Amino acid sequence: MKIIGLTGGSGAGKGEVCKLFAAYGIESIDTDKISREVSRKGGACLEELTQYFSDIILDESGELDRKKLADIAFGDKAKLEILNKITHRHILEDCRARIEDMESAGKNAVIIDAPLLFESGFDKNCAIIISVIAETGIRLERVIKRDNLSLEQAVRRIENQKSDDFFIKNSTFVIYNNSEIKEVQRQVADIYMNMLNML
Repeated sequence: MKIIGLTGGSGAGKGEVCKLFAAYGIESIDTDKISREVSRKGGACLEELTQYFSDIILDESGELDRKKLADIAFGDKAKLEILNKITHRHILEDCRARIEDMESAGKNAVIIDAPLLFESGFDKNCAIIISVIAETGIRLERVIKRDNLSLEQAVRRIENQKSDDFFIKNSTFVIYNNSEIKEVQRQVADIYMNMLNML
């Protein structure tokens, strides 16, 4: 099975790109969704996070308060590294199990939608890497609207992520998502045609 890594910063539009590839029959695994699942109350991941960050990261019901955790981690690079180290291990374990299930079901390719593809080291498992990039102003607008963040919180999140130059240099293909959906559709179609020789 060919593993396709799809990455890019917050607000670049990775989810929309995954939907477009699904129209060509290439399913995706959303590591953000896996992150939410593995960090639920009662799980080993949340237990580890609580041990390090204390129960200040929990809400009244004992579930992870993602905003509180983000405020702590994105304000301190050392804490952000610890957060990533803990969560990546649990996310990748779940991700690998899903890949095995899809391979057993006869799928020949899968997209791993992973904002932290390079930080997790999972890029080394990918035959193809696609990065989605967009102008900072557009990304900020999307992140603020999607996650209900303040401008300061959104800026801090983006500042802690890889640069567009990094994604361009380390990717097989790059999708620019600054304009209308038709333009993104055209880029996805072109990449799909190019990938046919690789899959």
